[in-house]
Amino acid sequence: MTSKKSIKNKVVGKLKQVEGKITKDKVREAEGKAQETHGKAQAKADKKKEELAE
Repeated sequence: MTSKKSIKNKVVGKLKQVEGKITKDKVREAEGKAQETHGKAQAKADKKKEELAE
């Protein structure tokens, strides 16, 4: 099961990316990409933990 934290990071990261594109703020866009990637990595780690627990 994907954790709430990983879902939050993916969603907030995507929102930051969109905000950065709209405001033409490359730093904000990059922060969003990094946060979204972090959320994806968390989701994969959660999935592996579940597989190992079984």
